[in-house]
Amino acid sequence: MKRQLSALLAAVLAMAMLLAGCGQEKTPQAANTANFAVVTDDLGRTVELKEKPARIVVTSASFLEPLESVGGADLVVGRPDSKTKMPDYAKDIASVGKVYQIDTEKVLACQPDLVIINKGMNEKLVDALEANGIKTLVLDMKSYEDVKREVATLAEVTGNPEKGQQLIHDMDDKIAAVKNSMPQGTRRVSIIHSTNQGLTVQLDGSIAGSVAKMLGWENVASGSKPLEKNPDAAPYSMETLVAQNPEIIFVTSMGKLEAIKASMEETMQGPAWQSIPAVKNKQVYYLPQELFLLSPGIHYPEAVATMAKCVHPDMK
Repeated sequence: MKRQLSALLAAVLAMAMLLAGCGQEKTPQAANTANFAVVTDDLGRTVELKEKPARIVVTSASFLEPLESVGGADLVVGRPDSKTKMPDYAKDIASVGKVYQIDTEKVLACQPDLVIINKGMNEKLVDALEANGIKTLVLDMKSYEDVKREVATLAEVTGNPEKGQQLIHDMDDKIAAVKNSMPQGTRRVSIIHSTNQGLTVQLDGSIAGSVAKMLGWENVASGSKPLEKNPDAAPYSMETLVAQNPEIIFVTSMGKLEAIKASMEETMQGPAWQSIPAVKNKQVYYLPQELFLLSPGIHYPEAVATMAKCVHPDMK
């Protein structure tokens, strides 16, 4: 009996040693799945960045100043050609083509790990870049609310969220100061966009339209049926403009401003134009292209102050 117990015990011990020798498979350590940043772009996509981007290409010059303001200037390795004012740090950075004709090969040659794309212009690049393993972020910088949202997003991307919040706070304060220094009261305004191809009327979603709304003024074209290819503009009609009877007319333009101004002033000599209060009272103002043709970006407070001072030149 003792021999049987001894044999059984020996067998158990041998089995234990055998199992120990084989060893149970070690549980692997959990991989580090934390992201550097997770943001939502203006196509509604969730974009996960495993690490802070080291090489960024932008397809619109409007992203350059916001990136610089949130500490991302040294990350930019590619940008588009642009006739608009470009920050000094970006002038010698590689070009990736014209804003409306971004060259995919030039973008790839920059070896970016993130490409920031302007919504409404370059979304067609997304699939090609993502297929090459390059993250894309599609952002809209048109309205002031857009700009604030994108400043916060870019601050997350660069790892400096506090800088983004401070910039937003400063812009809000500047705009509030302009509004507080203005005489109170609603003004009826019309915003006409003039190009070599003719005239259109700007709606609330346009840059000038959104600035007028921020100032508490009424855009007489608000609610008009927009153009099929431009939801922020409506067709121009002299008859409609006369019926709307605006107190103030703002003119935004594309092209040589002096030539457009001369053409507009000649057109306004007509009797129908002269019946409009804004024309009769000489309250027609030409807005600077650098603030109202494309998004002013982080210069929105300057755009608000510029429009306000057209009507109230004595404002501080």
